Amino acid sequence: MADPRRIIVVTTSYPDSGDGSEAAGSFVADTCAALATHRPVTVLAPGLGNRSAEMPTPDLERYRVPRLPLSLLRAGHPGDWPAIITSLRSGYAALERLVRQGNIDHILCLWALPSGYWGAAMQRRYGIPYSVWALGSDIWQLGRLPVIGRVVAHVLRDAHHCYADGELLRQEVETLSGRACTFLPSTRRLDAGQPTPPRTAAPWRMAYLGRWHPNKGTDLLLDALALLPQTAWDRIERIRIAGGGPLDELVRAGVSRLQTAGRPVDLEGYKDTGQAIELLGWSDYVLIPSRIESIPVIFSDAMRCGRPVITTPVGDLPALVERLLNGVCASGVDAGAYAEALRHALTNGPVQWLDGVKRAAREFDLAAVAQRLSAELASADGS
Repeated sequence: MADPRRIIVVTTSYPDSGDGSEAAGSFVADTCAALATHRPVTVLAPGLGNRSAEMPTPDLERYRVPRLPLSLLRAGHPGDWPAIITSLRSGYAALERLVRQGNIDHILCLWALPSGYWGAAMQRRYGIPYSVWALGSDIWQLGRLPVIGRVVAHVLRDAHHCYADGELLRQEVETLSGRACTFLPSTRRLDAGQPTPPRTAAPWRMAYLGRWHPNKGTDLLLDALALLPQTAWDRIERIRIAGGGPLDELVRAGVSRLQTAGRPVDLEGYKDTGQAIELLGWSDYVLIPSRIESIPVIFSDAMRCGRPVITTPVGDLPALVERLLNGVCASGVDAGAYAEALRHALTNGPVQWLDGVKRAAREFDLAAVAQRLSAELASADGS
Protein backbone atom coordinates (compact mmCIF):
# COMPACT_ATOMS: atom_id res chain seq x y z
CA MET A 1 0.00 0.00 0.00
CA ALA A 2 1.31 3.46 -0.91
CA ASP A 3 2.12 5.86 1.89
CA PRO A 4 -0.76 8.27 2.60
CA ARG A 5 -0.34 11.73 1.20
CA ARG A 6 0.70 14.39 3.67
CA ILE A 7 0.18 17.99 4.69
CA ILE A 8 3.12 20.35 4.93
CA VAL A 9 2.79 22.94 7.68
CA VAL A 10 5.20 25.78 6.89
CA THR A 11 5.73 28.29 9.68
CA THR A 12 8.09 30.95 10.98
CA SER A 13 7.19 30.15 14.61
CA TYR A 14 8.24 26.81 16.06
CA PRO A 15 10.07 26.03 19.30
CA ASP A 16 13.43 24.32 19.58
CA SER A 17 12.42 22.98 22.99
CA GLY A 18 9.56 23.21 25.43
CA ASP A 19 10.96 26.07 27.51
CA GLY A 20 8.12 28.44 26.61
CA SER A 21 10.38 31.06 25.01
CA GLU A 22 8.59 31.03 21.64
CA ALA A 23 5.18 32.60 22.11
CA ALA A 24 3.33 31.54 18.96
CA GLY A 25 5.44 28.42 18.56
CA SER A 26 3.96 26.65 21.58
CA PHE A 27 0.49 26.40 20.11
CA VAL A 28 1.85 25.71 16.61
CA ALA A 29 3.74 22.64 17.83
CA ASP A 30 0.72 21.31 19.71
CA THR A 31 -1.63 21.99 16.78
CA CYS A 32 0.69 20.14 14.40
CA ALA A 33 0.87 17.15 16.74
CA ALA A 34 -2.92 17.08 17.08
CA LEU A 35 -3.37 17.42 13.31
CA ALA A 36 -0.99 14.49 12.80
CA THR A 37 -3.45 12.21 14.59
CA HIS A 38 -5.71 12.67 11.53
CA ARG A 39 -3.30 13.19 8.61
CA PRO A 40 0.44 12.64 7.97
CA VAL A 41 2.13 15.99 8.69
CA THR A 42 5.55 17.42 7.88
CA VAL A 43 6.46 20.67 9.66
CA LEU A 44 8.86 23.09 7.95
CA ALA A 45 10.23 25.65 10.41
CA PRO A 46 13.28 27.89 10.88
CA GLY A 47 16.33 26.79 12.83
CA LEU A 48 19.87 27.91 13.59
CA GLY A 49 21.42 24.54 12.80
CA ASN A 50 21.68 21.32 14.77
CA ARG A 51 19.44 21.28 17.85
CA SER A 52 19.79 18.97 20.83
CA ALA A 53 16.30 19.25 22.31
CA GLU A 54 13.69 19.40 19.57
CA MET A 55 10.03 19.50 20.47
CA PRO A 56 8.32 16.18 19.70
CA THR A 57 6.61 16.44 16.32
CA PRO A 58 5.28 14.12 13.64
CA ASP A 59 8.03 15.05 11.15
CA LEU A 60 10.15 18.18 11.43
CA GLU A 61 12.35 19.79 8.79
CA ARG A 62 14.39 22.91 9.54
CA TYR A 63 15.38 25.63 7.10
CA ARG A 64 18.48 27.41 8.31
CA VAL A 65 18.28 31.07 9.33
CA PRO A 66 20.92 33.38 10.83
CA ARG A 67 18.75 34.69 13.70
CA LEU A 68 15.75 33.70 15.79
CA PRO A 69 13.02 34.54 16.44
CA LEU A 70 12.16 35.78 12.95
CA SER A 71 9.37 37.92 14.40
CA LEU A 72 11.98 40.38 15.72
CA LEU A 73 13.42 41.08 12.25
CA ARG A 74 12.25 44.43 10.88
CA ALA A 75 12.30 45.52 7.25
CA GLY A 76 12.58 49.12 8.44
CA HIS A 77 15.98 48.37 9.99
CA PRO A 78 18.67 48.13 7.27
CA GLY A 79 20.84 46.09 9.62
CA ASP A 80 18.20 43.31 9.51
CA TRP A 81 18.10 43.10 5.71
CA PRO A 82 20.85 40.46 5.27
CA ALA A 83 19.15 38.17 7.81
CA ILE A 84 15.73 38.76 6.21
CA ILE A 85 16.97 37.99 2.69
CA THR A 86 18.84 34.87 3.81
CA SER A 87 15.81 33.61 5.73
CA LEU A 88 13.43 34.22 2.81
CA ARG A 89 15.66 32.36 0.36
CA SER A 90 16.28 29.49 2.77
CA GLY A 91 12.60 28.94 3.56
CA TYR A 92 11.51 29.07 -0.07
CA ALA A 93 14.21 26.62 -1.17
CA ALA A 94 13.38 24.19 1.64
CA LEU A 95 9.65 24.22 0.84
CA GLU A 96 10.29 23.71 -2.87
CA ARG A 97 12.57 20.79 -2.06
CA LEU A 98 9.82 19.12 -0.03
CA VAL A 99 7.22 19.76 -2.72
CA ARG A 100 9.40 18.24 -5.42
CA GLN A 101 9.68 15.06 -3.36
CA GLY A 102 5.97 14.59 -4.02
CA ASN A 103 3.30 12.77 -1.98
CA ILE A 104 1.78 16.08 -0.77
CA ASP A 105 -1.90 16.97 -0.58
CA HIS A 106 -1.83 20.43 0.93
CA ILE A 107 0.37 23.22 2.31
CA LEU A 108 -0.89 24.95 5.47
CA CYS A 109 0.86 28.29 5.85
CA LEU A 110 1.39 29.96 9.21
CA TRP A 111 1.34 32.92 8.50
CA ALA A 112 0.46 35.07 5.43
CA LEU A 113 4.04 36.36 5.12
CA PRO A 114 6.38 34.87 4.29
CA SER A 115 4.88 31.35 4.58
CA GLY A 116 1.74 32.13 2.59
CA TYR A 117 3.79 33.81 -0.14
CA TRP A 118 5.86 30.64 -0.47
CA GLY A 119 2.69 28.53 -0.51
CA ALA A 120 1.21 30.64 -3.29
CA ALA A 121 4.37 30.18 -5.33
CA MET A 122 4.19 26.38 -4.88
CA GLN A 123 0.55 26.40 -6.02
CA ARG A 124 1.44 28.32 -9.17
CA ARG A 125 4.45 26.17 -10.02
CA TYR A 126 3.37 22.70 -8.89
CA GLY A 127 -0.40 22.85 -8.44
CA ILE A 128 -0.30 22.05 -4.70
CA PRO A 129 -3.19 23.81 -2.90
CA TYR A 130 -2.36 26.00 0.07
CA SER A 131 -4.29 27.57 2.93
CA VAL A 132 -3.33 30.43 5.24
CA TRP A 133 -3.81 30.93 8.96
CA ALA A 134 -3.45 34.69 9.36
CA LEU A 135 -1.67 36.30 12.29
CA GLY A 136 -2.69 39.65 13.70
CA SER A 137 0.55 41.29 12.55
CA ASP A 138 -0.14 40.08 8.98
CA ILE A 139 -3.23 42.26 8.90
CA TRP A 140 -2.79 45.05 11.43
CA GLN A 141 0.83 45.85 10.52
CA LEU A 142 1.95 44.36 7.18
CA GLY A 143 -1.53 44.57 5.63
CA ARG A 144 -1.58 48.34 6.05
CA LEU A 145 1.71 48.99 4.24
CA PRO A 146 1.25 50.32 0.68
CA VAL A 147 3.08 47.60 -1.29
CA ILE A 148 3.33 44.73 1.19
CA GLY A 149 -0.39 45.06 1.97
CA ARG A 150 -1.24 44.22 -1.65
CA VAL A 151 0.99 41.15 -1.47
CA VAL A 152 -0.76 40.02 1.73
CA ALA A 153 -4.19 40.52 0.11
CA HIS A 154 -3.14 38.53 -2.97
CA VAL A 155 -1.80 35.65 -0.87
CA LEU A 156 -5.02 35.50 1.15
CA ARG A 157 -7.26 35.81 -1.91
CA ASP A 158 -5.70 32.84 -3.75
CA ALA A 159 -5.65 30.47 -0.76
CA HIS A 160 -8.11 27.56 -0.62
CA HIS A 161 -8.95 28.34 3.00
CA CYS A 162 -8.27 31.41 5.14
CA TYR A 163 -8.26 31.22 8.92
CA ALA A 164 -7.89 33.80 11.68
CA ASP A 165 -7.71 33.23 15.42
CA GLY A 166 -10.13 36.02 16.33
CA GLU A 167 -13.49 37.33 15.18
CA LEU A 168 -12.33 40.91 14.62
CA LEU A 169 -9.22 39.64 12.85
CA ARG A 170 -11.41 37.40 10.68
CA GLN A 171 -13.48 40.41 9.62
CA GLU A 172 -10.36 42.41 8.77
CA VAL A 173 -8.97 39.53 6.70
CA GLU A 174 -12.19 39.52 4.70
CA THR A 175 -12.05 43.29 4.23
CA LEU A 176 -8.43 43.20 3.07
CA SER A 177 -8.73 40.16 0.81
CA GLY A 178 -12.30 40.32 -0.43
CA ARG A 179 -12.85 36.62 0.32
CA ALA A 180 -14.29 34.49 3.12
CA CYS A 181 -12.24 33.81 6.23
CA THR A 182 -13.04 31.35 9.05
CA PHE A 183 -12.45 31.79 12.77
CA LEU A 184 -10.12 29.08 14.12
CA PRO A 185 -8.98 29.51 17.73
CA SER A 186 -5.30 29.21 18.59
CA THR A 187 -4.90 26.97 21.59
CA ARG A 188 -2.29 24.57 22.86
CA ARG A 189 -2.21 21.23 24.64
CA LEU A 190 -2.27 21.93 28.34
CA ASP A 191 -2.90 18.79 30.35
CA ALA A 192 -4.07 20.52 33.50
CA GLY A 193 -6.33 17.60 34.42
CA GLN A 194 -9.24 18.55 36.64
CA PRO A 195 -8.08 21.98 37.85
CA THR A 196 -8.36 22.82 41.51
CA PRO A 197 -10.62 25.84 42.00
CA PRO A 198 -9.16 29.21 42.97
CA ARG A 199 -9.37 30.19 46.59
CA THR A 200 -12.56 31.59 48.07
CA ALA A 201 -11.17 34.38 50.23
CA ALA A 202 -8.57 37.12 49.98
CA PRO A 203 -5.67 37.71 49.81
CA TRP A 204 -5.57 36.72 46.14
CA ARG A 205 -2.78 35.50 43.88
CA MET A 206 -2.24 36.91 40.37
CA ALA A 207 -0.05 35.75 37.49
CA TYR A 208 1.23 37.23 34.22
CA LEU A 209 2.80 34.85 31.68
CA GLY A 210 3.95 36.00 28.25
CA ARG A 211 6.28 38.13 26.22
CA TRP A 212 7.56 41.33 27.79
CA HIS A 213 6.58 43.44 24.80
CA PRO A 214 4.66 46.73 24.32
CA ASN A 215 1.90 44.88 22.40
CA LYS A 216 1.42 42.60 25.39
CA GLY A 217 1.28 45.55 27.80
CA THR A 218 3.81 44.30 30.33
CA ASP A 219 4.83 47.90 31.04
CA LEU A 220 1.17 48.91 31.30
CA LEU A 221 0.69 46.24 33.95
CA LEU A 222 3.60 47.57 36.01
CA ASP A 223 2.25 51.13 35.75
CA ALA A 224 -1.18 49.90 36.88
CA LEU A 225 0.30 48.07 39.85
CA ALA A 226 2.10 51.25 40.88
CA LEU A 227 -1.30 53.03 40.97
CA LEU A 228 -2.97 50.54 43.32
CA PRO A 229 -3.76 51.92 46.79
CA GLN A 230 -2.77 50.13 49.97
CA THR A 231 -6.32 48.84 50.39
CA ALA A 232 -5.92 46.90 47.13
CA TRP A 233 -2.49 45.54 48.07
CA ASP A 234 -3.98 44.32 51.36
CA ARG A 235 -6.05 41.91 49.21
CA ILE A 236 -3.02 40.60 47.26
CA GLU A 237 -0.92 37.74 48.58
CA ARG A 238 1.53 37.73 45.66
CA ILE A 239 1.89 38.60 41.97
CA ARG A 240 4.20 36.52 39.75
CA ILE A 241 5.34 38.04 36.44
CA ALA A 242 6.88 35.41 34.14
CA GLY A 243 8.27 35.44 30.60
CA GLY A 244 10.86 37.52 28.80
CA GLY A 245 11.38 39.71 25.77
CA PRO A 246 12.45 43.11 24.46
CA LEU A 247 11.17 45.02 27.51
CA ASP A 248 13.44 43.01 29.81
CA GLU A 249 15.32 46.00 31.23
CA LEU A 250 12.16 48.07 31.75
CA VAL A 251 10.30 45.17 33.38
CA ARG A 252 13.14 44.39 35.76
CA ALA A 253 13.39 48.05 36.76
CA GLY A 254 9.64 48.32 37.30
CA VAL A 255 9.49 45.18 39.42
CA SER A 256 12.49 46.36 41.42
CA ARG A 257 10.69 49.62 42.23
CA LEU A 258 7.61 47.72 43.39
CA GLN A 259 9.71 45.39 45.53
CA THR A 260 11.55 48.34 47.06
CA ALA A 261 8.16 49.77 48.00
CA GLY A 262 7.41 46.51 49.80
CA ARG A 263 5.00 45.11 47.21
CA PRO A 264 4.78 41.29 46.93
CA VAL A 265 5.82 40.98 43.26
CA ASP A 266 8.11 38.25 41.92
CA LEU A 267 9.90 38.17 38.56
CA GLU A 268 10.38 34.83 36.82
CA GLY A 269 11.55 33.59 33.42
CA TYR A 270 9.93 31.65 30.61
CA LYS A 271 7.86 28.60 31.54
CA ASP A 272 7.65 25.23 29.83
CA THR A 273 4.23 23.59 29.69
CA GLY A 274 4.49 21.94 33.10
CA GLN A 275 5.73 25.13 34.72
CA ALA A 276 2.96 27.13 33.03
CA ILE A 277 0.35 24.76 34.47
CA GLU A 278 1.92 25.19 37.91
CA LEU A 279 1.91 28.99 37.64
CA LEU A 280 -1.66 29.29 36.39
CA GLY A 281 -2.90 26.69 38.86
CA TRP A 282 -1.20 28.60 41.68
CA SER A 283 -2.98 31.81 40.72
CA ASP A 284 -6.49 33.03 41.39
CA TYR A 285 -6.47 35.45 38.43
CA VAL A 286 -4.53 35.54 35.15
CA LEU A 287 -3.49 38.99 33.93
CA ILE A 288 -3.80 39.98 30.23
CA PRO A 289 -2.94 43.71 29.91
CA SER A 290 -2.43 43.73 26.09
CA ARG A 291 -2.44 46.81 23.88
CA ILE A 292 -2.79 44.87 20.60
CA GLU A 293 -4.39 41.46 20.58
CA SER A 294 -6.80 39.08 18.91
CA ILE A 295 -7.29 36.18 21.31
CA PRO A 296 -3.99 35.35 23.01
CA VAL A 297 -3.03 31.76 23.73
CA ILE A 298 -2.73 32.63 27.42
CA PHE A 299 -6.50 33.23 27.39
CA SER A 300 -7.25 29.61 26.50
CA ASP A 301 -4.46 28.46 28.86
CA ALA A 302 -6.20 30.25 31.70
CA MET A 303 -9.54 28.68 30.82
CA ARG A 304 -8.05 25.16 30.72
CA CYS A 305 -6.52 25.78 34.15
CA GLY A 306 -9.82 27.05 35.53
CA ARG A 307 -8.75 30.65 36.12
CA PRO A 308 -10.64 33.88 35.35
CA VAL A 309 -8.83 36.67 33.53
CA ILE A 310 -8.37 40.40 33.98
CA THR A 311 -8.02 41.89 30.48
CA THR A 312 -7.84 45.10 28.54
CA PRO A 313 -10.59 45.85 25.94
CA VAL A 314 -8.62 44.91 22.80
CA GLY A 315 -9.40 42.54 19.94
CA ASP A 316 -12.00 39.92 20.82
CA LEU A 317 -11.31 39.99 24.54
CA PRO A 318 -14.11 42.37 25.63
CA ALA A 319 -16.73 40.48 23.60
CA LEU A 320 -15.52 37.13 24.96
CA VAL A 321 -15.52 38.30 28.57
CA GLU A 322 -18.97 39.87 28.15
CA ARG A 323 -20.42 36.73 26.51
CA LEU A 324 -18.73 34.09 28.66
CA LEU A 325 -18.65 36.01 31.97
CA ASN A 326 -15.21 34.56 32.67
CA GLY A 327 -13.41 37.55 34.18
CA VAL A 328 -13.04 41.33 34.29
CA CYS A 329 -12.41 43.62 31.33
CA ALA A 330 -10.99 47.11 31.90
CA SER A 331 -12.77 50.16 30.52
CA GLY A 332 -9.71 51.33 28.57
CA VAL A 333 -6.20 50.46 27.44
CA ASP A 334 -4.29 52.53 29.97
CA ALA A 335 -2.77 52.05 33.39
CA GLY A 336 -5.57 53.83 35.25
CA ALA A 337 -8.32 51.74 33.68
CA TYR A 338 -6.40 48.51 34.25
CA ALA A 339 -5.73 49.45 37.86
CA GLU A 340 -9.47 49.95 38.33
CA ALA A 341 -10.16 46.51 36.79
CA LEU A 342 -7.65 44.99 39.23
CA ARG A 343 -9.38 46.70 42.15
CA HIS A 344 -12.77 45.37 40.99
CA ALA A 345 -11.43 41.81 40.73
CA LEU A 346 -9.70 42.05 44.10
CA THR A 347 -12.90 43.25 45.74
CA ASN A 348 -15.18 40.59 44.26
CA GLY A 349 -13.01 37.47 44.12
CA PRO A 350 -12.75 34.86 41.33
CA VAL A 351 -15.52 32.39 42.26
CA GLN A 352 -18.34 34.28 40.53
CA TRP A 353 -16.68 33.77 37.12
CA LEU A 354 -15.96 30.03 37.31
CA ASP A 355 -19.03 28.90 35.33
CA GLY A 356 -17.94 31.17 32.48
CA VAL A 357 -14.41 29.80 32.67
CA LYS A 358 -15.75 26.26 32.21
CA ARG A 359 -17.80 27.33 29.17
CA ALA A 360 -14.74 28.93 27.59
CA ALA A 361 -12.59 25.85 28.21
CA ARG A 362 -15.00 23.77 26.12
CA GLU A 363 -14.88 26.26 23.23
CA PHE A 364 -11.06 26.33 23.06
CA ASP A 365 -10.45 22.59 22.76
CA LEU A 366 -7.36 21.58 20.75
CA ALA A 367 -8.68 18.17 19.66
CA ALA A 368 -11.78 19.77 18.15
CA VAL A 369 -9.67 22.40 16.35
CA ALA A 370 -7.41 19.73 14.81
CA GLN A 371 -10.30 17.53 13.72
CA ARG A 372 -12.03 20.42 12.01
CA LEU A 373 -8.83 21.61 10.35
CA SER A 374 -8.08 18.13 8.99
CA ALA A 375 -11.56 17.80 7.49
CA GLU A 376 -11.46 21.21 5.83
CA LEU A 377 -8.01 20.73 4.33
CA ALA A 378 -9.12 17.34 3.00
CA SER A 379 -12.08 19.05 1.27
CA ALA A 380 -9.68 21.46 -0.42
CA ASP A 381 -7.57 18.70 -1.99
CA GLY A 382 -10.33 16.17 -2.53
CA SER A 383 -8.80 13.41 -0.39
